[in-house]
Amino acid sequence: MPGQTTDRPPLEVDYLVVGAGAMGMAFVDTLLTETDATVAIVDRYAQPGGHWTRAYPYVRLHQPSVFYGVNSRELGTGAVDTVGLNAGLYELATVDEVLTYFDRVMRETFLPSGRVSYFPMSNHDSPTEDGVERFSSLVSGRITDVVVRRRVVEATYMNVTVPSMTSPRYAVADGVRVIPPNDLVTLAGRPAHFTVVGSGKTGIDACLWLLQHSVDPADITWIMPRDAWLFDRARIQPGPPSGAMGSSLPAGLELPPGTSALDLLIAGIEASGLVMRISPDVTPTAFRCATVTRAELEQLRQIDDVLRHGRVTAIDVDHVEFGDVRVPAVPGTLYVDCTADGLEPRPTVPVFDGSRMTLQAVIPCQQVFSAGLAAYVEANYEDDALRNELCAPCPHPSTHVDLPKYVLDVGTRMRRWSQDPALREWISRARSVVRVPDEENLQTDEAAAFIRHALAEAGASPAPVS
Repeated sequence: MPGQTTDRPPLEVDYLVVGAGAMGMAFVDTLLTETDATVAIVDRYAQPGGHWTRAYPYVRLHQPSVFYGVNSRELGTGAVDTVGLNAGLYELATVDEVLTYFDRVMRETFLPSGRVSYFPMSNHDSPTEDGVERFSSLVSGRITDVVVRRRVVEATYMNVTVPSMTSPRYAVADGVRVIPPNDLVTLAGRPAHFTVVGSGKTGIDACLWLLQHSVDPADITWIMPRDAWLFDRARIQPGPPSGAMGSSLPAGLELPPGTSALDLLIAGIEASGLVMRISPDVTPTAFRCATVTRAELEQLRQIDDVLRHGRVTAIDVDHVEFGDVRVPAVPGTLYVDCTADGLEPRPTVPVFDGSRMTLQAVIPCQQVFSAGLAAYVEANYEDDALRNELCAPCPHPSTHVDLPKYVLDVGTRMRRWSQDPALREWISRARSVVRVPDEENLQTDEAAAFIRHALAEAGASPAPVS
C-alpha cells in the first residue's frame, strides 16, 4: 500500500543530501573527492538540476559556463562566443546544456563511484521518533528509512523560485492574460502589446528575448519596481581578477561637501566599470548580482516605456495598479510575469550544526562555489566552530547598500581564506568565479575601513565574517 513501510532494512550512509540542484551536486562532488564517504541524494524532481528543470527554455547562465557546476567536470567547451550579444566573451550554457551536464555528472561520476545512491521523485520526510531519517517516493509512496552516520545536508534551504513554480503576487482581473516567461515560446499569435513585469534577471531575459524576435521596442512596456546595479559581464571572465576590489574605491577617499560616504563609494564602484545601470538618469536602489554585456544594455535601453511606480498590486483590462497609482494599459496586452524571487531572503543559520548541515552562500551570489567549499571544510577540519567561522553564511543581496557590502565581504573572506595555505590552494583550483588573488589585489585596510564607515553612516552593517 502507498505510504506504508516495508520489512526492508534501512539504508545506511554517511551523508543524506536533500536536493540534487546545483548546490547539492557541488557538495557531493567535492565530498567524493576529499573523502571515502557514502552518500544518499534525495530529490523531488525527476532529474538532477533543481530549479533548472523548471526554467524558461531560452534562459542561459549569466556567467561563463566554465565557472559553473561541480569541480570535477567542466561545463561547456571553454569557447568564446563570436556572434550575438555575448560576442567576445566566454560561452553561456543553455538550460538544456546545464541539465545534460548535471545528468552526466550523476550517471558518469556519482553513481559509478559505488558510493552514491540517488532517489529522484522523492520527498524528505520527518524523522521517526527514534531519529531515523526517512523519505518517500512521490510516485509509488514507498517509504525508505535511512540511518545517517554523519550528517543530513540540507541543500534546498536557499529556495530558488522561478516563475513557472508560482502564481503572480498581484490581483489579475478576468480577461487579462498573464503568462510565465516559459510560455513566450508557445505563442500562437501576436498580442496587441507586451508588458514585462519584473526587473530582475528573468525580466531582463524576457525583454531581450522579445527584442531579439523583432518586437518593436515601442510595443513593449517594462514594469521595473526597482532599478538594479548590474555587473558588467566583461569583468567576470576566466583569467586573473579584472581589477582589485580596492581599485573600485574613490581615489583619496575624500568626501565632497554634501555627499554621503555611501553615495561616493557606490559612485566609485560604478566608475571602476564593475557595475552598470540601465538608465543613465536613474540611480539604482537594488543589487541582485545579475550580469549583462554592454551590447545587452544598449538593447534594453531601447525600451522607453518603463514604469517605475513600485510593485504591481493589480492588473485590470485597461489599467495597472501600483497601490494608489493607476496607469492606463493597452487592451489586449500580454503580461509576462517575471516577479518570482530567485534570491528569496532567508535568515542565515549555522552551516554546521551537530548532525546537520544547511548549505548557504558563503560568498554573495556564489552558491555553487559555497557548497563545494562547505564540503571541503567538512572533510578537512575537525571542529564545527572553526568550520562555521570559515563558512559564515551571508544573506542574498537586495538593495544598493548591498553592493559595497559585497565588495567588503568578498575581500574580507578571501583575505581570511588566504591565511590557510591548504584552503587557499583548494580555492585556486576550484571551478568558480571566486579566486583568491595575489596579495596586492586583496582589499587594503584603508579601503575596508572606508566601506565600513560608509555602511555605518547609512545605518547598515556588513555580513558577519570572523
